[in-house]
Amino acid sequence: MVVYTGQKSCYDEAGKEIPCHGSGQDGEYRTGAPWPEPRFDVLGETVLDQLTGLIWTKDANPNSYPVTWMEALENIRGMNHDHYLGCNDWRLPNRRELRSLMSYQARNPALPDDHPFENVFLGWYWTSTSAAINPAYAWYIHMEGARMFFGRKDQYYLFWPVRGKGNDLLRRTGQEHCYNSRGEIIACAESGQDGEYRLGSPWPVPRFEAEKLTVVDRLTNLRWTRHADNSDGPVSWQQALTVIHGLNKSRFVGVDQWRLPNINELESLVDCSASQPALPAGHPFTSLREGYWSATTSFFETDWAWVLYLEKGACGVGYKPGKTFFVWTVSTADAK
Repeated sequence: MVVYTGQKSCYDEAGKEIPCHGSGQDGEYRTGAPWPEPRFDVLGETVLDQLTGLIWTKDANPNSYPVTWMEALENIRGMNHDHYLGCNDWRLPNRRELRSLMSYQARNPALPDDHPFENVFLGWYWTSTSAAINPAYAWYIHMEGARMFFGRKDQYYLFWPVRGKGNDLLRRTGQEHCYNSRGEIIACAESGQDGEYRLGSPWPVPRFEAEKLTVVDRLTNLRWTRHADNSDGPVSWQQALTVIHGLNKSRFVGVDQWRLPNINELESLVDCSASQPALPAGHPFTSLREGYWSATTSFFETDWAWVLYLEKGACGVGYKPGKTFFVWTVSTADAK
């Protein structure tokens, strides 16, 4: 199981809100671990996310100004030296930890409606995860609408400290090495990077159980089609949903509960130590494509939908009417 995206509404290709029943969209299925109510517990100047078990600073910009990636790591070392808010185990969140805060039914910022955070800047925030496609870059997330991409480590962005190991909902990113600002491998000890901590639930070995036409990801209990191009070419978003309807009508491999995956389900496949494609080594999938539609509408612009860029491992958006992305279907492992 992955974290619920938070999306409750459904929208057509023009961005108009429509009834969710029968739409096949994220807002209809709402799959994933449900959010507790209340989700957040304010502990003085820190906040416990009761969904993941992570503790964040209530001030989402404790440094007040943007810094480079290496400066963000150094500043957090300084916070620990000074026992900031009485703690010495602060760190820069990895990309899955920072993404876990995102709500896909919110914008400006893309955080759950009941969040108690203060001083949230509507810009990019660093994560501790380097970009495998070019380790001189690191992943960052935009608080305005939840986009996740990578930027040069010598650029200037904000950071949001976190502490705690979290719970089993958070999976490891797959990153095992640490890098300097030039992208060179360095010793991980005391680097403060994702490759040092490797936090999150470990991946099972083997991770994938491959059958003739489908593959079960034992990490998430999701079943994917082994052939990763169910549309046989790029299609629009509505066409992608229609492809799924056809698969269910024909009971493809005996299953009539196929779905277009939400953006968190797609992102769960990513191995942050890999690129082109950003999938675990030895994966059994065939006919991989560069970009895949999700069932999740962009709440920032509802005539756009979320897309996984598989070559890079990035989460961006695509214009729904454009025939630009591919379909990769999913169901739960025990679906019939």
